[in-house]
Amino acid sequence: MRTSCSRFNKNRANIWDGAVRGFKRASYDPLHDMLVKFTDDEGSTEDAVDTGGPKCEFLTLMDCLKARRIFDGPENGRFLTFNNAAVREDEYFLAGRMIAVSIVHGGPGPRFLSNMLYDYLIGRTDINGTVEDVTDETMKAALIEISSAESLDELHALIEKYESLLQTAGCFDFPQSVKGKDNIVKDFILWYIIYRNQYSVQRFRDGLSTLDVINALEQHPIAFRPYMCYSVDRLTSVSLEDVFKPQLSEPGSTRRQKETRILGYWRDYLLDTGEQETGVSLQNILMFATGLDSLPPSTIVPQPRLIFERSSKFSIASTCANTIKLPVSKSYDEFKNAMDFGIQNSPGFGLR
Repeated sequence: MRTSCSRFNKNRANIWDGAVRGFKRASYDPLHDMLVKFTDDEGSTEDAVDTGGPKCEFLTLMDCLKARRIFDGPENGRFLTFNNAAVREDEYFLAGRMIAVSIVHGGPGPRFLSNMLYDYLIGRTDINGTVEDVTDETMKAALIEISSAESLDELHALIEKYESLLQTAGCFDFPQSVKGKDNIVKDFILWYIIYRNQYSVQRFRDGLSTLDVINALEQHPIAFRPYMCYSVDRLTSVSLEDVFKPQLSEPGSTRRQKETRILGYWRDYLLDTGEQETGVSLQNILMFATGLDSLPPSTIVPQPRLIFERSSKFSIASTCANTIKLPVSKSYDEFKNAMDFGIQNSPGFGLR
């Protein structure tokens, strides 16, 4: 029985535009499942009713969000910045909603928010940033000067020099000791990242309230941080191996013996891929099978599986069923080449 669905018709060449249309559609309901169809560059619709894969791929491809005008800051520590055009189009709310829907519907988190922004969103009060978070070069230079002051007289002189700037940020003050420079710099960064963008932050938070995701972040901040902020943890051959469950024939059968040999090839292929000895990446393999390029906060549904394909020389995937059909090759080199070819010639390969 089909449940109610919100439809998304997308082209990989312009994911953002299609996403906005879908989320703004009057009939859109975040409680409904998502029915996603991609069209290729020639305008033909990719086959398959979405039972998981196309939806996950769509959500993953929305990492174009990182480059949107509403974000500023380092590549892996983005924070919100005010933009009038984005306000008119309510882009801050849409961005928050997209992230919330992605997490609930089995997609990835953004993994690029600054820790300072995340801490503020979850209600922490002891939040700190760094001078490197400030992208305005004039302001950054002023903060570096102030933080480098070695005497109280030098500090007061610099405060007078940058009076207008500090007044704007609400941190114009003459401390009684040189250590007071730290509070000035900290307060300025807090204003620069959060308070001057308060409207943007609030609308983004409103979007994250979709499906009560913001409450989940507040209740489980440590668990969700790796999915919202940049983390050095990467997909590994071991973690990817654990994701897939092989569908094996009866023990002792001839088929089972061949499948066991191919399963060994598969594990070696993952190891070689992790060591950059194949033509693809671990993210490519996960994307090939599930439409995801990173493991999501929630369990991947349906359970990703390995099936042994005897009718094709090359690897075949179904992102709707989260399966990879492994070629039953005669040697590891043949298997490796067949896997590379199948993945490299799949829809969407090389677009990320």
